[in-house]
Amino acid sequence: MSQASEARTDGPEKGPVDGPAGSELSDRLLTVPNVLSIIRLAGVPLFLWLLLGPKADGWALAVLVASGITDWLDGKIARWLNQASKFGAMLDPAADRLYTAATLIAFVIRDIVPWWVAALLVARDLIVGACIWLLGRAGFAPPEVTYVGKAATFNLMYAFPLLLLAQGGSTAATIARPIAYAFAIWGGALFLWSGWLYVVQTHAALRGART
Repeated sequence: MSQASEARTDGPEKGPVDGPAGSELSDRLLTVPNVLSIIRLAGVPLFLWLLLGPKADGWALAVLVASGITDWLDGKIARWLNQASKFGAMLDPAADRLYTAATLIAFVIRDIVPWWVAALLVARDLIVGACIWLLGRAGFAPPEVTYVGKAATFNLMYAFPLLLLAQGGSTAATIARPIAYAFAIWGGALFLWSGWLYVVQTHAALRGART
């Protein structure tokens, strides 16, 4: 997400994925943004254990907030230090997806969200993965992240910690609950819409390749 190129809505193109300024991404592995992404990945099992083991929601919320901060930082640092890399372009969205999956699993187990909501979001990611695989077979680069997809991620990244904060009967939980539901509904709807846009772009690209 953060180390990806600027969002567009026109669809996939033939050839390699380029960097933020249109230049080819480097092959460097040991960069500051990549280290931050690895730290974020290491926090996933800790986050899941805190939610499902001791149910230490406060600490789990702190891990989730720290993940969001490092997610923002790695993109900024990649641009400031010109350290965008192919590895980072794969690692960063992988960390996002793992946090999303871990959060959904824990929230379903603890009855914070219904199972069918989680199933819809997971199915969307599976469909997008299939689209990327089909495009790769046809020689296309993956579609670039759309503004709809960025908006979906923004809403969900706020919805998850707010849903966690909304548990219980405290004053903070009462205040957070309607805000959390609003972010979750908008984020989920935009997430599904962005998945549909991937399907439309993939269909158009593959149909154009056959003509």
